[in-house]
Amino acid sequence: MGFVYLSKSGSKYHLENCSTLKDTKIKTKLTDAITAGKSPCSVCNPPLLKEIEKSKIYSQQNIYRVNMESLKSYANADITRMLPAKVIRHIDGDTVELQFENPPSIIKKTEKIRMIGVDTPETLHPKKEVQYFGKEASDFTKKRLLNKDVFIALDWDTRDKYDRLLAYIYMNDGSCHNAELIKNGFAAAYTHFPFQFLDEFRLLEKQAKAGNRGLWGGNRQESKKQG
Repeated sequence: MGFVYLSKSGSKYHLENCSTLKDTKIKTKLTDAITAGKSPCSVCNPPLLKEIEKSKIYSQQNIYRVNMESLKSYANADITRMLPAKVIRHIDGDTVELQFENPPSIIKKTEKIRMIGVDTPETLHPKKEVQYFGKEASDFTKKRLLNKDVFIALDWDTRDKYDRLLAYIYMNDGSCHNAELIKNGFAAAYTHFPFQFLDEFRLLEKQAKAGNRGLWGGNRQESKKQG
């Protein structure tokens, strides 16, 4: 299958001569890199696994992935098969920290979670002011999730470039917090990268705009300027 190279930290795997590999190079099998949740470097373009081979690896990890289930709607996800966790820290509207009791090998006991498919207004960006409706979005997530027991589902990509786990967060009642953020106007659909419910999340955003909900209501011009 071939070998690729990892640094001591980071979420990517590389070719041996990649210009971005500045730490100690760790040689590993391509399949092991994928199993560990690493994604290919966009600079050196290392080899990829065929989707059927990747699917075999993912199925062995015993993690519920919505793309593997070929779900047409987030509402059809099965929380009984998802990984349970507890929200131990609220960071902002679309980012929280979770604690897992017995996670599979590719997930740490404590993980920062970046919610898939949503983009809430900034509240913590070092170079930006707090954006319009950012505090409301952050408060919504804090009130709904902090100290709560939740369930997570993954999609094609396991981690982002900051090594945060990419996930959908589901509640005990079966509701998807990612979708609730968009439905209630606390977030826009984040569609820069593909994900299973992209079209559905776009529709939720369109409906929130039509209903003048959240950041799409009231001072809409200010929202556009700061967003």
